[in-house]
Amino acid sequence: MKKNFLSLTVSVAMAGTVLAGCSSGSKDSAGKVYWLNFKPEADEALQQIAKDYKEETGVEVKVVTAASGKYQETLTAEMDKSEAPTLFVVGNQAAVKTWGDYCYDLKDTDVYKELTTDDFTLYNGEEVASIGYCYETFGIIVNKTLLAKAGYSVEDITNFNTLKSVADDIHARAGELGFDAFTSSGMDDSSSWRFTGHLANLPLYYESVDDNWTECPAEVKGTYLDNFKNIWDLYITDSAVDKTTLATGGYDAEAEFKDGKAVFYQNGSWEYSALSEVYGDDEMTMIPIYTGVEGEENQGLCSGTENCWAVNKNASEEDINATLDFMKWLVTSEEGTKMMSEQFGEIPYKNAAENNNVFFKAANEALEAGKYSVAWAFNYTPNVDQWRSGMVAAMNKYDNGESWDNVVSAFVDGWATQYKAANE
Repeated sequence: MKKNFLSLTVSVAMAGTVLAGCSSGSKDSAGKVYWLNFKPEADEALQQIAKDYKEETGVEVKVVTAASGKYQETLTAEMDKSEAPTLFVVGNQAAVKTWGDYCYDLKDTDVYKELTTDDFTLYNGEEVASIGYCYETFGIIVNKTLLAKAGYSVEDITNFNTLKSVADDIHARAGELGFDAFTSSGMDDSSSWRFTGHLANLPLYYESVDDNWTECPAEVKGTYLDNFKNIWDLYITDSAVDKTTLATGGYDAEAEFKDGKAVFYQNGSWEYSALSEVYGDDEMTMIPIYTGVEGEENQGLCSGTENCWAVNKNASEEDINATLDFMKWLVTSEEGTKMMSEQFGEIPYKNAAENNNVFFKAANEALEAGKYSVAWAFNYTPNVDQWRSGMVAAMNKYDNGESWDNVVSAFVDGWATQYKAANE
């Protein structure tokens, strides 16, 4: 298992071929850039950076932002136009399978050489189809102040058994403490992705390691579904929320955590900005999602990305060159790296601006201590929305007293069904 891919000190030299004329930085370039953006929350900043870049270089940068949850639909429509995106997102192997024929080989381009790691690089055969422009990390966010009030510290939690012991005790004393162990685990659309995506990543990851996945498997075994059940039972039991109400949604776990109603909150590094409005950096951290897997005392956080740049190889040579120049500027210039850090978080490039996000610091500290990072195996999921929908339905049934076998079936049989549907 890889143990250092988040370290900002890593420097990986890449080799290959570079497109003639790329990264010239010439203001006289006839090329232009069309970026189809994946992150709606970054639109305002990207529109401004496009204006700034044009003032500096004379190169036109058009930024179009897809609506939330509509990226693939928008990309399909835009790629059919005469002026298609030159810069777009291909964020997982399923997307490579769909869009690989449109992806320019980024091997040894100047922006590729700026990467500190290739852990977020996606390949189409031997070609580099897309490269990560940021990464994120998720786990269990901890209110250290409340944990201390309950008589514990993060050092007391090293695996599932110790997590359960602490959470059970806090839940049992919730009345006297004034807070519970876990925030709500709502299963409506605004929250269920945390569990059918991020939590389900744990059993998928360990199975992917066992079976050495290099592409989406036609079938999964569900080897670690008992571990998935361990942590899910803990979430829905050691909480102030009645598990039979989770299906209806309407809960706001972030608000619960900000209001000091619970010690633990499963979420990711993207929550730092919102939570830092309430808590100081010394009041919160992130710990791994422990599920009872053997050796998990050496487990770190779950780190990865679906934010990977691809360049349209069907664009003109001038537009390809202009796009590669722009990408390099974003990850090397002071203005570009500052914007990237502020909008996207940690970026895996040599000149990345300093990021003060304590959750990234927790991820790096774990790696520096020799712990392994948990990769985003959920990126392999076939027909992801449909598969997760099946998981939501099955987990809701379980929460209301039906058999866990429904979840096993949704996980295993649902995967096979969606793989077949995606590959017919």
